[in-house]
Amino acid sequence: MQYWLVKSEPEAYSWADLVKDGKTSWTGVRNFQARNNLVQMKTGDPVLFYHSVSEKAIVGLAKVDREAYQDPTSDDIRWQTVDLVPTRDFKQPVTLDQIKKDQRLENLALLRQSRLSVLPLKPEEYDIILDLGN
Repeated sequence: MQYWLVKSEPEAYSWADLVKDGKTSWTGVRNFQARNNLVQMKTGDPVLFYHSVSEKAIVGLAKVDREAYQDPTSDDIRWQTVDLVPTRDFKQPVTLDQIKKDQRLENLALLRQSRLSVLPLKPEEYDIILDLGN
């Protein structure tokens, strides 16, 4: 099992949207490194959902429901998507400021590669964030 973090601007697609929809295809990824992360995702992998730009906080936990396939929003076969389903809300959002202040998370990909929309997490990073949010 691997652990992941996906980022979305809540004004474009929020955690509440995913919960309401019950499932979404994570389309529109147009960065090769983020795409490479997408294609490594396996069914059942946990995914932290991060609201970027305005909120800057991890707000929920989802999981991969369908592994990588051709992104229907592009004719280019290089672009892939996965399907995500919500698992549960965080009782307390984990803010970017909290993450930056926690020395245990100093190497978190979110801090080192802040422009990527799909990021891998180490198991211990995932556990720390889960504890902070619940």
